Amino acid sequence: MKRILLALFITLGTFAVQAQEIKWMSIDEALAAQKKKAKPIFMDVYTDWCGPCKMLDKNTFHDPEVVKFISENYYAVKFNAESNTEVNFKGKKYTNPQYNPDRKGRNAQHQFAATLNLEGYPSMVVFDKKGEINNTIVGYHTPAQLLEALKAN
Repeated sequence: MKRILLALFITLGTFAVQAQEIKWMSIDEALAAQKKKAKPIFMDVYTDWCGPCKMLDKNTFHDPEVVKFISENYYAVKFNAESNTEVNFKGKKYTNPQYNPDRKGRNAQHQFAATLNLEGYPSMVVFDKKGEINNTIVGYHTPAQLLEALKAN
């Protein structure tokens, strides 16, 4: 009986750890949510070819403390800087007219990413409760480094 209970607790604990993840949304969804309930936006700007971006996803954005902090304090946005999505920001529509769906690796930069004046990828852009850029965090950050940068805002 003790072994069964132990196995049950281990299984439930495993599911709880796996269930902890950031609920990502689009920038349009986050801006709409901001109108209902004012809350800052945390946006991960990445590209498909970026190695540090993948490390950030695997290591930092799955850390339980980071997941909890971002989930409680921000609307979390994931934005591919080379995607073909349409973004509506501050009354202006942004697209990626040079996007090539047949291209492997690097693609054209999205107009919205260009507007953000990013220094590199990954970049994490923090918008205040009114949708204004408050801070940009560039490069790979460990969970502790990211939490320190976010708590400094």
